[in-house]
Amino acid sequence: MRKILMLAITAIVSTTLQAQYSGQVPTNMGGASQNAAAGAAIANFLGPVNEAYQKRREIDLDKFQGSPYTSNTFAPTILKYNDEVVGNIYYRYNALNEEIEIKKTSSEDEPYKALVKDKEVSLLINAKSLSFKTFVTEKNETINGYLTLLQKGSTYDLYQRTLVKFTEGQPAQNSFVAAVPSRFTKFTEYYFQKDGVNRIDQIPQKNKKLLKLIDASKREDLKIFLKENNLNIKNERDLAKVFDYLNS
Repeated sequence: MRKILMLAITAIVSTTLQAQYSGQVPTNMGGASQNAAAGAAIANFLGPVNEAYQKRREIDLDKFQGSPYTSNTFAPTILKYNDEVVGNIYYRYNALNEEIEIKKTSSEDEPYKALVKDKEVSLLINAKSLSFKTFVTEKNETINGYLTLLQKGSTYDLYQRTLVKFTEGQPAQNSFVAAVPSRFTKFTEYYFQKDGVNRIDQIPQKNKKLLKLIDASKREDLKIFLKENNLNIKNERDLAKVFDYLNS
């Protein structure tokens, strides 16, 4: 299957390469034959939506606080395999299931499918790569999920993970206590990977804990940098500054 996919990808790469580097979704794939080739290639990456969620896929989101999605609407993006452009798709990220829902067109009538969870597959979103990874949480649990590459550094790569948790609502116990609606709550986590190390670790939300994860040779300098610039890594901008410094 890998050989077939690469042949299909190669057939359309030349017409989409410029769009790949600009981060923009191309509006013309160069004719009906190339559109058909792209569509056939894309089909290889689609599968059924998570069965556990299938029963709730028509959920009325207006009845809940929040959403299981990072955005309820499908947005255009580029699908890549092994860093080669496969074609254009529309996606919606279900952060509750950590599953990417896919359409080939923007039509509301088109049923959506799920993107296969393959580590060679990625989406180009706002010029940043979203892909399926294996990583280690702060609790030392090894899990799989989707990470967005925020920074590709000379020494450290910085990733972001968006996830959603569902909390069941509670009915009003009496006239003095209001009912609590069911809600989806969004969380953001950050991870890093050192160059040459086959492991992605969660970044703790405390400066002192991060220092313990950094190479001993850089700890004292980073400690001074954090203090002099009054940085708090709970803030994404501050965290980005820290990794800019580590990669400088």
